[in-house]
Amino acid sequence: MLGEPGFRRFFAAYATSLLGSFMATVAVTFAVLDDGGTATGLGYVFAAGIVPQVLFMLAGGVIADRFGRWRAMMGADLARCLAQALLAAAVLAGRPHLWVFATLTAVRGAGDSFFTPALSGLTLDITSLDTVRNANALLSAVRAAAQVAGPALAGVLVAVAGPGVVIALDAASYAVSALALATLRTPARRSGAASARGLMADLRAGWAEFRGRAWLVVSTVQFTLFNLFTWGPYLLLGPVLARDYLGGAGAWGAVVACYGAGSVLGGLLALGRRPRRPMVAATVATFGYALPGALLAAHADLPGVAAGALAAGAGSALCGVFATTAEQEQLPADALARVTAIQTVTAFAFGPLAFAAAGPAAAWFGAARVLGFGAIWCVLTAALVLAVPAIRQVRSGPASPVTE
Repeated sequence: MLGEPGFRRFFAAYATSLLGSFMATVAVTFAVLDDGGTATGLGYVFAAGIVPQVLFMLAGGVIADRFGRWRAMMGADLARCLAQALLAAAVLAGRPHLWVFATLTAVRGAGDSFFTPALSGLTLDITSLDTVRNANALLSAVRAAAQVAGPALAGVLVAVAGPGVVIALDAASYAVSALALATLRTPARRSGAASARGLMADLRAGWAEFRGRAWLVVSTVQFTLFNLFTWGPYLLLGPVLARDYLGGAGAWGAVVACYGAGSVLGGLLALGRRPRRPMVAATVATFGYALPGALLAAHADLPGVAAGALAAGAGSALCGVFATTAEQEQLPADALARVTAIQTVTAFAFGPLAFAAAGPAAAWFGAARVLGFGAIWCVLTAALVLAVPAIRQVRSGPASPVTE
């Protein structure tokens, strides 16, 4: 895969950008808090980065499919570069108001909403159906590696140089990504008739591609409810139980690091793998998500919870690689960004509700019971999804009538 010049350039730039992004998350957090911000204010800043993704993700998918994935991604990188450069300048110059953090974080989040849905389609544009699975595996592994390395490196750099410098490095990483994208040339996939359609017609066509495939609808609903009942509560209540009986922040940091390490391992394990039924393989991998929450609910010791997180991370990467490749093989190439946007918006639609409800539910039933319910839900729904004929009918390779 890395022998293909186009993919090699994009991979190196994407890895650089990911590292900068995960570093910047830590830097922005400390920049807000060091300037006298509160947890509530920091929550507003984080929310400012999420809301634009919900609002603009569908439009991002339409624009990427209509005008070209690399153009949409390059524009997103330039916008994010500018936003982070301005934020770095503001932090280095003094103590910016909270609205400055929120506004520029919202711009960066809007850029994410155009970059994310285009990624799957661009990967296919610069590789081929024969090699795209390995490309997806490498991208998954490098994202997980950046998720582990970025915060650790940021912690050192923030202490030595300050958060403004780290945010500036993130701006530079987006510039690197934009330059790499500018060198790519991808096939024109839109016909003149398709380009003449309106944007809403494009979105409706993408929705038709999505809902016309039962396996795609079922897997998306699985993740929508999984985020509501399993993963959202785990992310919120996991640190609480870590504080209560595992030893605090250090223990939770070890669990998170093991999840990231598992994701790297899963991405590497996916290299060269071509399951005949990719959606079956992807769904089997989701059983791993139940482990860390179940082990916390059972008050397992730190090595046990960390091992569960490692397995969950590996399953996450394997699921992502197999499912993404199946979509690239089964869907029309010029609809990938729109379908990805629909999936993303749907799968994370209940994310805010999960975070809002998990705390009161834990106060009423206990954190262990909430996490235990989430683990059981994860296992049962994965088993139900495996029983759906449309999931089992998807085969590796180009789309066939049985999968439609």
